[in-house]
Amino acid sequence: MSTSKKAKHTVDKLAGRVKENFGEITGNDRLRAEGKADQVKARVKMSGERLKDAVRGR
Repeated sequence: MSTSKKAKHTVDKLAGRVKENFGEITGNDRLRAEGKADQVKARVKMSGERLKDAVRGR
């Protein structure tokens, strides 16, 4: 996985965590759910990149 993609996915995951925590603090269920969804999307993207690297033999 390229460093820039890894950094972007990590930032996406952290942004989702921040969004989830902010939603929890404010009692906003929609924001909390969006944050969780953002984290899952980032994890799936990271897993896909790792899988591509494994197939390519890196």
